[in-house]
Amino acid sequence: MKSEGRLFFVLALFVFAMAALYGWWTNVAPHEQTGHRGVEWIGVVALVLSGLLLTMIGSALWLISRRIEPRPEDRPEAEIHEGAGDLGFFSPGSYWPFGIALAAATASVGLAFDQWWLVAVGLISVVVATCGLMFEYYTGSRRGAEH
Repeated sequence: MKSEGRLFFVLALFVFAMAALYGWWTNVAPHEQTGHRGVEWIGVVALVLSGLLLTMIGSALWLISRRIEPRPEDRPEAEIHEGAGDLGFFSPGSYWPFGIALAAATASVGLAFDQWWLVAVGLISVVVATCGLMFEYYTGSRRGAEH
């Protein structure tokens, strides 16, 4: 996890540097159509928020890496065979991601057409579909078969 955390921190530094460069560049260069100079704030804010998101993910990975044993990917002396084996359980076939996508599309259409009732229906559907995905293997007859 340490290597992934470092990667996100380096990307965050790059994005913050690009935000500063973008802000300076838009302030120095005149706009093509109007000829006025000034910082183009939408791009600067988007880059700063992207950098903050990368920092948040890097921080989460760094905190996780402090709580777990170093993985083979994090140790320079590790052998290839140490990384072999199962990586986790992945569902062989689930329809819940399609439901999440459909619910998110419903909320997006409601937002695009300024229909707040449709946004509410879409967001509630996103929550229900996400819970369905999370608890897919912990409900009904499958729970009894696993134990």
